[in-house]
Amino acid sequence: MANPSTAVPVASAVGVLGTGSCLPGNVVTNEEVGTPAGVTPEWIVQRTGIRARRWAKPDDITSGLAAIAARTALADAGIGVGDLSLVVVATSTPDSPQPPTAAAVAAELGVPPGTPAYDMNAVCSGFVFALTTAERMLNGTAGHALVVGADIYSRILDPADRRTAILFGDGAGAVVLGPVRGKGVIATHLASFPDHRDLIRVPAGGSRIPASPKSLADGLHCFTMDGRAVRAFVEDHVAPMIHDFLHEHGAPASGADGPRVHFVPHQANGRMIEKLAADLGFPPERAHVTVREYGNTGAASVPVTLDHAAKRLASGDLVLLAGFGGGMAAGLALLEWEPAPTRRR
Repeated sequence: MANPSTAVPVASAVGVLGTGSCLPGNVVTNEEVGTPAGVTPEWIVQRTGIRARRWAKPDDITSGLAAIAARTALADAGIGVGDLSLVVVATSTPDSPQPPTAAAVAAELGVPPGTPAYDMNAVCSGFVFALTTAERMLNGTAGHALVVGADIYSRILDPADRRTAILFGDGAGAVVLGPVRGKGVIATHLASFPDHRDLIRVPAGGSRIPASPKSLADGLHCFTMDGRAVRAFVEDHVAPMIHDFLHEHGAPASGADGPRVHFVPHQANGRMIEKLAADLGFPPERAHVTVREYGNTGAASVPVTLDHAAKRLASGDLVLLAGFGGGMAAGLALLEWEPAPTRRR
């Protein structure tokens, strides 16, 4: 095991060596979620672009979905668990408040004892936050990191709340980071806007409102969101941040005078993503979307979409990962894509 604190420094950049994803087999239609929420399937498609989503079965847990995605990513990278220096799981729906879900994933995979494994909660931007911290821990080492985004939002939804019940699906996505020949992770940018923290929340279950019969009866353990305010946040903060980030690093969305730039955003809402991509100047074929089939899968949405996009990426392409969500928070990562020889795409 090459621990980041002890590994011999190397001159390689850190990049994505492998990707993987796990979507539960339980397909949930718009009619199934729309009826309790008082809306039609057509209304859901018109407002969100979502046609279906996957929900976990009763015996599924976040760490289980995460472990399946992780195994696929490790196989794609040709990396064994004994080569891992770090395991990070981004989630806001952990198996339980304690211990960290990453510990359960590490145990399920058979990661050697002593390898650090921890959770990160930045809600839907969590995967990009986790990838950024893992890349910085690996920088200058020969180590490898497993970074997973996983959520089971179906467990915290109010079926009658049309603002949320129609949007979310469950899933997990993973990447393996390690030394690459090219530039790998070129740049990252993380930002939080805590004055907007109440736009997305689960009020109860922590130290502010501990679990109690009353909190359960009042529905305070369900996910809540001010959808219009979130859309305004994306337009006012996220879109300008992405624009400035791309130009700062010489990677305009059009890609007319340089490498192709692919856009892999958080799959918050299909209509929102279409507008964001168009406003930024990304051609439709380079704005990758999975929300139509899978819904908003929280911290899993960016790595799930990257895994699906991987077969369409060529060596030297640039990939912009963009996560945004509760906190409010946003995370960006610009990668140079270099498929590993072991890829099975």
